[in-house]
Amino acid sequence: MTWTAPQITRTDEPYAADERTLLDGMLDRHRATLLHKCAGLTGQQLMRASAPPSTLTLLGLVRHLADVERTWFRRRVRGEAVPALYAHPDGRPGAAFDLADPARAEADLATLAAEQQACRDAVAGASLDDTFTHERLQEPMTLRWVYLHMIEEYARHNGHADLIREALDGVTGE
Repeated sequence: MTWTAPQITRTDEPYAADERTLLDGMLDRHRATLLHKCAGLTGQQLMRASAPPSTLTLLGLVRHLADVERTWFRRRVRGEAVPALYAHPDGRPGAAFDLADPARAEADLATLAAEQQACRDAVAGASLDDTFTHERLQEPMTLRWVYLHMIEEYARHNGHADLIREALDGVTGE
């Protein structure tokens, strides 16, 4: 039997709440939306490029966002010494897309879900005003900024996911 990505039950974000609850809710809605766009697809379908020769695929987006979550919430905000999830041996960017393998799609979706939870846990007790210094920019940033950045990151990539999914099988919608 061929594996397919599981169906996802998405809940609405809260419409009236304190700032942290709103940010958590909106980010979780976007997290679930990406998984929703993958639901019902096989590893081979998740690997279909949006517009060859581009390497933009749903599976690549899953892998990319797992790494982005880890980088911002765990490595930068919490200072955890965790390595990147996906890397080219020579250090060049793009490994999440370039090295994706349809045979590992189930594991990659599980990695994203686990990383999302690890990131929730990593910042659960933190204040939105907590700061860290970005290692490359050498600028102080707040957890609040990271939440806003991650919402933007998911929103942009969920737009890509909408187009990829529609091209794959005609499925549209939020």
